[in-house]
Amino acid sequence: MSRALKFYTDVLGGEVVMKGEGDMKDSWAAVKVGKAKFWLIEPEEHEKMELAYNVFVVKGIKRVVNGLEKKGVRFLTGKEIGPGMKMDGNIAEEPWGAKSAFFKDTEGNLLMLWEQNGL
Repeated sequence: MSRALKFYTDVLGGEVVMKGEGDMKDSWAAVKVGKAKFWLIEPEEHEKMELAYNVFVVKGIKRVVNGLEKKGVRFLTGKEIGPGMKMDGNIAEEPWGAKSAFFKDTEGNLLMLWEQNGL
């Protein structure tokens, strides 16, 4: 939990809103990054990883990606997955203007930056 909290606060610039106490101190925490609020919860040993991820809507995705890379974040290699999609490094751009980039937190959770022109 401490490693994850350090990533979400120091690297992504978030803040801890609440945290477990006593025997639960390393079991859960509520975090806010920008306008997004979510919980970090230690999974049970028997739980499987599912395909789910948090999406952070940003303005200036290239600037945000560059800033996070300077903090040591490694972005996943982008691939063209549809007609008309363009790649700019690890940033994918859809024909309608949406841009996305994927990375993982310290615990292996998949995260996405997303920018839509006009939003």
